[in-house]
Amino acid sequence: MLKKTCVNSIHNQLGAKMAAFAGYEMPIVYSGIKEEHLAVRNSVGIFDVTHMGEFIIEGEEAIDLVQYISSNDAAKLKTGQAQYACLPNDEGGIVDDMLVYKLTENKFLLVVNAANIEKDFNWIEGKNTFNAKLSDISETKGLFAIQGPNAIKVLQKLTAVDLTEIKYYHFTEGKFAGLDDILISATGYTGAGGFEIYFDEQYGEMIWNAIMEAGKEFNIVPAGLAARDTLRLEMGYCLYGNDIDDTTSPLSAGLGWITKLKAKDFIGKNVLLKQKEEGLTEKLVGFVLTEKGIPRKDYDILDTSANKIGRVTSGTQSPSHDVAIGMGYVKTAYAKIDTEILIQIRKKQVKAKVVRLPLGSE
Repeated sequence: MLKKTCVNSIHNQLGAKMAAFAGYEMPIVYSGIKEEHLAVRNSVGIFDVTHMGEFIIEGEEAIDLVQYISSNDAAKLKTGQAQYACLPNDEGGIVDDMLVYKLTENKFLLVVNAANIEKDFNWIEGKNTFNAKLSDISETKGLFAIQGPNAIKVLQKLTAVDLTEIKYYHFTEGKFAGLDDILISATGYTGAGGFEIYFDEQYGEMIWNAIMEAGKEFNIVPAGLAARDTLRLEMGYCLYGNDIDDTTSPLSAGLGWITKLKAKDFIGKNVLLKQKEEGLTEKLVGFVLTEKGIPRKDYDILDTSANKIGRVTSGTQSPSHDVAIGMGYVKTAYAKIDTEILIQIRKKQVKAKVVRLPLGSE
């Protein structure tokens, strides 16, 4: 039996194409991927991401547990701040990527990927030798992502909290849509700006309807997981299970900026230090096709002499730029910007070049 989010009935009423995702019945697309994608880039869209996992780590040594399991340096967080991080494993791979929120001095919220909730919880619990309590609150929490340049105008109608005061990767708790203690976070995975709203699941329909009503003048659209994927791919954001997994190094994945090797000890640190000293054998790159075709996960990446040099991890047609784009791991020598490569699409070798992400940033 698939789980259902708190606004499942609304998705069905809106005619969303629903499919199984991470054990949930989730909306993949409503009006169309391109329409939803461009609405988020240019105005505002709302995503139901209630399927994501939420853990609480609290207690006298909560910070010590967070520091040990996380690649990033949570000691730098002030109350009201969040950071992106990954859970490294003992072999230098990635158990998951996550957000870490500092709620109080001794209380942290971790937000993890839906498909990894059980795996992540067991992993952290197995490493918890500290005076800290780990709780899984995923089943009780709802989460909407309101993304796009007009997100702030829509949400400001529903709260007295000055949203302009919430800096990127900061959050506050306050009254929203008539409800107390709603966590409002200036985060998201689209690159279009906006907020994520955390609430008790029982209020899901009420909050969704309030946001949709407030967003009417900006033509707010409900957006599905397909648009979420094309938006994050244009930005070069990693998707767990595609671009990163238990076997990939955060250093190879371009996540060195959240891997604080000098700041503290953490799981897998010595393996990652060794990788850095010896030099990386492969790197995750972004690329654009210069001929017709769509790259897909696990397609081979070749050099111009048709020798295999890597593999595609994500690929799509970019709705914003109308070109085929992708990400993939290549041998380090081929990771430089503007390097010409080939993508093996069925029986054809299609020309492409390595580009800087986010797409359009050059």
